[in-house]
Order: sequence, then structure tokens, then C-alpha cells
Amino acid sequence: MKHSFPLFRKAIQAASTLALSVLCLSSAPLLAQYTVDGNPNRKFEPIDMLLPSPNSYRTASGAPGKDYWQQKADYVISVELNEQTRSITGSETITYTNNSPDALEYLWLQLDQNAFEKNSEKYMTQTSTPFANQVSLNTVKRSLDKITFDGGYKIKTVKDASGKPLKYAVVGTMMRVDLPTALRTGQKFSFGVEWSFNIVPKDFGERSNYEFFPADSNDIFGVAQFFPRMAVYIDHKGWQHKSFLGTGEFTLPFGDYKVSITVPADHVVGATGALQNADKVLSPDQRSRLKQAETATAPVLIVTSDEAKKNEASRTTAAAKQKKTWVYTAERVRDFAFCSSRKFIWDALGVNVEGKRVLAMSFFPKEGDPLWGQYSTRAIAHTLKTYSKYTFPYPYPVAISANVDIGGGMEYPMIAFNAPRPDADGTYHPRVKDFLLLVIFHEVGHNYFPMIVNSDERQWAWMDEGLNTFMQFLAEQEWDRNFNSSAGFPRTITDYMKAEKNVLTPIMTTSDNIPGREYGDNSYDKPATALNILRETVLGRELFDYAFKKYAQRWMFKHPEPADFFRTMEDASGVDLDWFWRGWFYTTDHCDIALNKVQRYVIDTRNPDVELVAKKQDKTLLPPDLTTMRNQTDIAQTVTELDSNARDYYDKNDPFAPRSWQKKDFERFVNGLNDKERAIVNGGMNFYELELENIGGLVMPVIVELTYADSTKEIRRIPAEIWRYNNQKVTKQLTTTKPVISITIDPYLETADTDLANNSFPRRQVESRFQLFKGRQSSTPNPMQLERQEKAVKEGKDKGTN
Repeated sequence: MKHSFPLFRKAIQAASTLALSVLCLSSAPLLAQYTVDGNPNRKFEPIDMLLPSPNSYRTASGAPGKDYWQQKADYVISVELNEQTRSITGSETITYTNNSPDALEYLWLQLDQNAFEKNSEKYMTQTSTPFANQVSLNTVKRSLDKITFDGGYKIKTVKDASGKPLKYAVVGTMMRVDLPTALRTGQKFSFGVEWSFNIVPKDFGERSNYEFFPADSNDIFGVAQFFPRMAVYIDHKGWQHKSFLGTGEFTLPFGDYKVSITVPADHVVGATGALQNADKVLSPDQRSRLKQAETATAPVLIVTSDEAKKNEASRTTAAAKQKKTWVYTAERVRDFAFCSSRKFIWDALGVNVEGKRVLAMSFFPKEGDPLWGQYSTRAIAHTLKTYSKYTFPYPYPVAISANVDIGGGMEYPMIAFNAPRPDADGTYHPRVKDFLLLVIFHEVGHNYFPMIVNSDERQWAWMDEGLNTFMQFLAEQEWDRNFNSSAGFPRTITDYMKAEKNVLTPIMTTSDNIPGREYGDNSYDKPATALNILRETVLGRELFDYAFKKYAQRWMFKHPEPADFFRTMEDASGVDLDWFWRGWFYTTDHCDIALNKVQRYVIDTRNPDVELVAKKQDKTLLPPDLTTMRNQTDIAQTVTELDSNARDYYDKNDPFAPRSWQKKDFERFVNGLNDKERAIVNGGMNFYELELENIGGLVMPVIVELTYADSTKEIRRIPAEIWRYNNQKVTKQLTTTKPVISITIDPYLETADTDLANNSFPRRQVESRFQLFKGRQSSTPNPMQLERQEKAVKEGKDKGTN
């Protein structure tokens, strides 16, 4: 004869354990469901309909297909920097190789300097905020300067290899060159362009500029987007000739470069590629130091501070009127940039990157010391080692960080422009040091994304900025365990994600269509946080690291698209991540999982000696109600207290005293159980039902921390698929051998939950701090500077005393 399993009873517990909440045992799905595209419960449906169909160029696994192809553009460039007019004059020969299956009747080039023409699309479409009552003079001056600045390319000639003029048309920041005959598969076409343009000043806040130093009347030039560059022709799009509006960055083909840069003879030049004529531009001592740096264990000064100061003072001498030409070559790069100044100090350090020697080098003025001399080149070395570990060995011969003030940082192959400097007295706030380190990690790290893993920046900012910010986060944590990372930790993105959904923009938004107010959060921080959550919480480090490295190695020196990344991460990890890509990248949902209710159940053993005692204890634990409390004083005696005839069997006997028939029933019940069933009945198990609500809409794993009555803790991880039947509310049962006194959702802040106040049961107070201030707040003090000032004052007093 089979026996039914004992019924559960709800447990009433003392205040030291969980408070009661009435829940039914059933966890049937609710009718209300989340809707995508008019269909319910689409959060776990495949995202195939959102991605381009796989083909022989790009496979369903995310790898390049057997017929994958890409174009090649080789350059021979000669440019001259005119320091007096702050302008560039140049000529180039481009050899374009058509590896596509298509015959090309014309070629498209990028003329990014045209964005700085007075009536450019960039300027004409910029919006502004209303003027406040007070506007800085610099703001007004900058606006007027942009109106009067003579910006943009002056195209002098476009000719074929024989010198015959080619027909061309300039369309904003793009130029179409018409070919004499169609360029067929496998064919090459060489042509030349001559041009000039004026370099924008630092105040314009652009990616390439000159900065003037009034104290010594010298400039630092950071020169980029300085030559007409080939646009990308690609399998899924054809020509990428979307205008440069200033936000969406650059999309470029790979090629080999030889660049000759003519500058004043006392300038020092750092550039993409390897210097080919050091014997012509460096002194014997400088060449010797450069050789020494290759095997040094600490940065070696190639151009010393004294040499830089001597160069600074030579601006008005004959040396400034003479010229030198620095020649660089670079292979398999998508772009080229350089910096030039007589102010530069230059140091270098050979770095062993997985068996290959790479020169990490920094170019900076004396205004950058001591911060740059201590940290820049060491930060480059750390970046190369960290990024190579997670992706592929750095393939280039050099990596440069140059102190070019563009407001933050900007990346180019083998060279990055980075702005932070200490205060004039050489002291700095710790945030300035952190900013210098993170901007070097980030901008030098861009060599990997997108300089080598060559995504379309003009279309998808997140594919380089987001992936690179994630890698920057890893580099920061390996630099210093206490590094104050501004992105990567899930808690740092919650303020952005909990904004109104109709205000935010999904990550999968074209770069130029992301509002400036959220560009950093959207393209940098949110995707970086998503990847860190994927690594730490969804996949785990081992699976994630393997898949991420597989993506980087599959697409190095190629042109990946978002689908290639999404598909590779799933293909290499073996985990269905469509719900993750949909939620994090295609929507503006946020994570807010609430623990609404908790109910504890224990097994009714049917043993009257146990259950009746428990019931009596439960009754005593119930708080009295107000009426009962008042009746104790207002009613002197009840009828049953006054009249014994009003009392019967039930009034005279203790309802919690075991009866003989109850004991016999229990004996019969126990005798009918097998050993396994008996162990379950007597096991003292606790069953907890948790009602979880997905308030934010973003489906995420549920991480549960159980705190037991004996003060021990346990973490239980529930995959995101718990929401697949009902993505608004679910009930989850947890079984424990010990009673639980509290339950917390996301105890380690790993899911970017935007509301911690509803994560615990019983509820906990979420604390925050605020500062009181009177009047206008002053700027954050520089502790190093304050300590130095205090020391100087103390020393002055001591001298006065003596």
C-alpha cells in the first residue's frame, strides 16, 4: 500500500528568523507577459532575425568564411609641417588592391579635415544648450574661432600613376575618384593626391591639434587625419562613406605605409611605425640610448630634459629655420599619425611581450613631469602584456604614448595622444594619476581594438570602445588591486541604467545617433560592464576568456561586425547568450530584481509529540491583537470563566496534549514508510518559497545569499533561464537543512541591480552619505600640493625660530 507524502505546514518563527508572508505553494505562471515586437516572452528567443544571415564570407559560428575578402591600401606619403602657419602640406601615392569579387568603377576617400570647414555638415548639424546667465569668454571665443577658422583640405591635384588628372568629386568629408576603367578582382590601381590644410587649435577640442605654450612660445603638434585616406569597401555594405560628423570615428582598410615627415630641425617626432633614418635625425648619443633601451629594465631617456630645454630655447635661432625629414615605415596598419615638438622629452623601454621585444616609448614636455616620467612608459608596457594575455601577442615593433592635450586621449596605430598632466608645481591629485594611467591603458589598448581587430567605428562605437574599456578594466585591476576603476564594476553603471527607458539609447545604435550626454555610458561603460558580468557571473572566467580570445584571434587584421562577435562568443563558449545580447545590447531595460515575499515550510512529521508542541509554540509567538489586549482589562470575567456548565470537553482539555489515537495513527504511518521516506520525514528540512519580481525588465541570473541561524552563509546561483516562462514574476523554492534568518539577492553587486532596497528579506536599510556645505563648493584639493605647502610653512617657521 502506498502512502501519500506528508503535508507541509507553514512555519511560524520567532523574530530572530524570517517574518511571515502568506504564499500559496503553487508557482503557476502569471498571465501578464513581457512583449517584444507584439509577441510575448521573446526575451529568450533567438536573435537570428536581428542579425544578418550567415554566408560564405561570414559564418554562423562567427568566424570568417572560406570566401572572406578585404581590400588593401598602400601609401607612400610626404608631408611637411609649417610651424609658422601651423599647417600641413602633403602628397601621397596610394596603391589600391581590389580583392573583392566586384568590379569597381570609382574609389571613395575620406577627407576628415573637411569637418572643420565653416559650413561643414558637422558644424551645421550641431545642437547647443541654451545660454545661461553667465557664459565664459572662452566659450564665446571658441565659437567665434570656429566660424573664422580656415579649415578643411585644399585638394591641389588628383592624378593617376602617369600624371594624368583624374576626375573627382568632393562630397562633404568624402571624395569620389572616378577610375579610367573598372578595377576588377585582383587588380591594383595607383594614383596620387596633393593637398594642404590648417591644423586646428587645441581649444577646438578635436582629435588632432596644436597646443601653444606661452611661457616658451613653442607648440606641440598632434597630427592625425592628415592625409586623404581610403574608405572601406566591404562584403555586407559596399562602400562605407558615411560622413564624418565628429562622433562616429574611423573605418579604414589595412595597408603598408612609408611616410616622410619634414619638420623644423630641432623638433623631435614620434610616429606610427619604425624609424628608418635614425642616423639622420638623432645624435650618436641618442641612437646609443635607443639601443640601450631595447634591453633595459627601466625606461631610458633618449632625449633628456636638458636636451629638450635646449631645443625649446632654439626656436628663434637658425636651427629652427632648418629642416629634417623623419622617415617611418609601418606594415599591416589601418592608419598613421605623428606628433612633433621641440619641447619633447623622449624615453623608451624594451618590453618582452610573449617572446617578442617591443619598444614602449613616451614623448612629453617638461610640463608632464614627474608624472609622465614615472608612469607613462611603464603603463604602456603593462598594457601590452595584459592585452596580449587575453587576446593575441602585440604584433607591432613600437607602442607610443604622447602627451598631446586633446582633452582626454585618442588612438592610432602604435601611437596614442594622451592629455593628463600634473599641476604647474609638479604635484597632482590622485585622480589625475588614475586618469593618466587609465587613458594610457585605454588608448594604447586601442591598438588591439580597433587597430588590429578592425571594426567599423563609424557605425558601431561600442565594438571598439566597449570592448577596449572592458580590457582597460582588466589592466587597471592587474596594475593595482585598489585601482579606482570608473567602469567595469556593475555598481558603476546603475545610475545610468535606471534612467527613464524612453530617454536612453540601446548600445546597438549607430555612433552618430547616440546623444552626447550618454555617449560615454552607452558606448564605453555599459558594454564594458556587460562583458564583465558575462565573464564573472554568466559564463565564468575560463569560458569567457577562451571565447573572447577566440574572437580576437579570428578577427585580428580583419573587419568584424557585431554578429561576428555575438556568434563567436556563443560558438566558443557553448552557451546560448541570445537573451543576454538582446537585453543588454538591443534594449534599454535595466536590472531590478525584487525579493517580494519569503515563506518557510517544514514537513509535518505527523508525530503528535513533535507537531503539537510546535503548534503550541507557534501560537505563543503570534503577537496579540489590540482588541485582545484591551479586553484583558475591560472584561472582568467571561461566561466560560464564571460558569463551569458553559465549558465542555474541548474547554477542559489541553488541545496541544497528544492523544493516544493520534499516537496510534502516527505508528501506522511510520510503519508504512521505507527507509528513504522515513529519513525525509525526520530530516528536519526547511523549504523556502521566494517570490521574485523582475521590475527592470532585464532578465539576469538570480544570485541568492542565505544567512543561517548559526551565522554561516551560502550562495546559490540561479541561471537567467528561470525567467523563460514568465519574465515578470516567478516563485523559486529553496531547500535547506538549517533554518535561514535572512535572504539577500545579488549580495556581491554583480548584476548591476539598480535598487538594492528591495533585495533583502527582511528588508534592510540602504545607507548613503551626503556632505553639507555652505555657499559655493570649492574644487577638490590636491593632497600632495597641500602637504608640500604645509611642509614649506613649517620649514619657514623653523628657520625663523633658529
